[in-house]
Amino acid sequence: MKILFVANRVPYPPFRGDKLKIYNLTKRLSTAHELHLITFAESEEDYTYINELKKIFTKIHIINLPKWKSYLNCLLALFSNIPFQVAYFKNRSMKRLIQNFISENEVDAIHTQHLRMAQFTTDINVPKLLDLPDAFSLYWLRRLNNQHNIIKRFFEKIEYKRLYRYEGEIIKKYNLNLVCSIEDLNYMIKEHQATSLKLLRNGVDLETYKSVGHDYSLQDTLLFTGNMDYAPNIDAVLYFVKDIFPSILKRFPNIKFIIAGQRPVKSVSELKSNNITVTGFVPELKTIYQNASIVVSPLRIGAGTQNKVLEAMAMGIPVVSGPIGFEGLEIQNSEGVFLEITPEGFASRVIELLLSQPLRETTGSKGQKIATEKFSWDTIALQLEQYCQLIGKK
Repeated sequence: MKILFVANRVPYPPFRGDKLKIYNLTKRLSTAHELHLITFAESEEDYTYINELKKIFTKIHIINLPKWKSYLNCLLALFSNIPFQVAYFKNRSMKRLIQNFISENEVDAIHTQHLRMAQFTTDINVPKLLDLPDAFSLYWLRRLNNQHNIIKRFFEKIEYKRLYRYEGEIIKKYNLNLVCSIEDLNYMIKEHQATSLKLLRNGVDLETYKSVGHDYSLQDTLLFTGNMDYAPNIDAVLYFVKDIFPSILKRFPNIKFIIAGQRPVKSVSELKSNNITVTGFVPELKTIYQNASIVVSPLRIGAGTQNKVLEAMAMGIPVVSGPIGFEGLEIQNSEGVFLEITPEGFASRVIELLLSQPLRETTGSKGQKIATEKFSWDTIALQLEQYCQLIGKK
């Protein structure tokens, strides 16, 4: 098949989030299909990755997305019903480029990444699917419910309402819409009465995150990973340090909490102390995981499944998580991940794991087995291939 991928970011380097998913899927699909890429560049650095992308894509087209123009688009969106997330990416050059590409190149299917990019492909008469990948309105609803600043809450309520309406309208225009968890799937069916929905899980690179035998005697390090300029991650570590970590410190005064992720904002950097390390960018996250006793995921904002949880499971490391990061896994409590709702419960579960090496080992081993069987990128790429064939030109 000839498949056009329309992505909101250059899918390289594949460290986290959107980039990681598109890179891993297309890397595998490219062995049997002809793939093309149209995407935005957020910086000059993005253009330096073209040679890496050429290993996957036959044709690559990149449109520059100046921040000043995106900010202007958002300002103008104040006087419309367009979600700010969509207005940020509004770009005539991108729309024209995609239309010209389709008129000049016969493709069997279009894969559009994220609700933000749907504005460029909804009206194109080619079999197409929208990889959301999670229910974006659910993410904003949770963000709104955790926002206590009156001014921010006002604007986030506007954004949630706009996204909810926009999401419900857009998904009707695609042959198929994909979400990454059962939780998101059920939400979309309930809220939008959508029928053209399928599941495409997030995955984990089992070659990179492969444990050769985790050292379960480690009893001194808690780990959180993720981009540290991303609102849900910022909220998670601030919440953990304020409401959960003090109880753990009382029992384990020498315990270390490592926050590993690029671009830490000021409020995160200021958490540094004798017990808390903020690493900034880590090129080899596997090494950080190998030295962790427990991975924590105290997210209160978000949707879908979390890379940090899947990577820890693949490495055989026990995880303690809030509902976000757990509910989309379709597992039972303790099958690699413990679900805890309250700060007290979260702290108690971490302490229980720190006190018991056999429990850490049993939990980690269960998670590794599930990650291997259920969340391999090879399996997920095969499923995407089948979806493209389902809607594609015969």
